[in-house]
Amino acid sequence: MKYKIFSNSRAPIVILVRPQLAENMGMVARSMMNCCLSELRLVSPREDHLSKSAVSASSGAQVILEQAKVYSSLDEAIADVHYVVATTARLRGINKPVYPTEKASQIVNGKISQGRKVALIFGPERTGLENDDLIMADALLTIPLNPVHSSLNLAQAVLLVGWSWWQENLKKEKSLPQKQELASKKELTLFLNFLVEHLENKNYFVWKDKKERMKQNLKNIFTKSALSSAEIKTLYRVIKRLSGEPKEKN
Repeated sequence: MKYKIFSNSRAPIVILVRPQLAENMGMVARSMMNCCLSELRLVSPREDHLSKSAVSASSGAQVILEQAKVYSSLDEAIADVHYVVATTARLRGINKPVYPTEKASQIVNGKISQGRKVALIFGPERTGLENDDLIMADALLTIPLNPVHSSLNLAQAVLLVGWSWWQENLKKEKSLPQKQELASKKELTLFLNFLVEHLENKNYFVWKDKKERMKQNLKNIFTKSALSSAEIKTLYRVIKRLSGEPKEKN
């Protein structure tokens, strides 16, 4: 399967609050593209996200850096967002729902399916998000790791959360019925005429008084089958081969 970057309406926004190092912003862009996340917002970054070091660290994902938006406050960055999930390694007594990564990903996808714009917020490399930042969130996300050593750098955190969202999105897509381009009535009529012509050439309609009824039965079989354009083409090839016509060259 060839993956593509999702439009902003189908994927959560990634917001970095007061990121410190340009290289980390570049590596975050790389992690985002790994997981089909496309919209990056930066709140008061300390260094230039378009610097040479940031672009180099993005490893080919510089389009995300180029399209990133910079804000002076978190309030501004989430002004158009409907649901905010803040990542934190430490629960600081704030009365918010707390979800592990997988559960948070399910909720995020559910909100997006309802047409809501969702943001995932990550804090500065050294301190993480402060209480004033966490207060703005609708829910908190924690990444279950070894309690003896659960330290992550910024890009790793974005990658883990992004990957969890992407896997949940894949499961959702696989559960949906695959869409096929249904044959038009014109395609179906042309095929049925083609079929009847070949059957007449093989003297299929022996009983002339029943010919119209037999044709109606054939049409009913194919009409109620909801055939796709590709299936119609396959039937054309099958009938031609059974009729002794030479195989078509690709």
